[in-house]
Amino acid sequence: MESVNQAGFWQQRYEQDSIGWDMGEVSPPLKAYIDQLPTSTKNQSILVAGAGNAYEVGYLHEQGFTNVVLVDFAPAPIEVFAERYPDFPTEHLICADFFNLSPEQYQFDWVLEQTFFCAINPARRDEYAKKMSELLKPNGKLVGLLFDRAFEKSGPPFGGTKREYHQRFESLFDIELMELSYNSYPARQGNELFIKLRAK
Repeated sequence: MESVNQAGFWQQRYEQDSIGWDMGEVSPPLKAYIDQLPTSTKNQSILVAGAGNAYEVGYLHEQGFTNVVLVDFAPAPIEVFAERYPDFPTEHLICADFFNLSPEQYQFDWVLEQTFFCAINPARRDEYAKKMSELLKPNGKLVGLLFDRAFEKSGPPFGGTKREYHQRFESLFDIELMELSYNSYPARQGNELFIKLRAK
């Protein structure tokens, strides 16, 4: 379990192409969310933490969002992303541990959550919620997907329940939406919650 806290664990997985839950494309619910955003949001500051292969970051970039920051502490996926998108601002490609990001240095209008929460040690979930609230501007949003299921094998990925997520987030966020995703990737139908949380 502790190995998931180490960059080397993930670096090896990316080098071996053994990220078992990678869809190889933008998650349909997140694509739909991005597609309905007004033009006025194109300059908002957006964080995608634990971005991995970062299909959502690439899609945001393709759609003209200009202030997207990708964070991962394994260098391999960042290097691959930089090759795919050579015009993406290099200063927005950050190889660092999310939990060490400084709120004094980074403040975001919203954060896109896609398989980062499920990849961290579950013992750090409250720490995740606190760090997200610190990195968001007042009334900033945490938007994305959380698994609504258990996994037979020990993770990652690590599952969870709607009840657990409410308990972990409700002290720091107003829970505007936390419902079963209706447009999930086929293999994930019925197993994902779409969330919109607003920092208090």
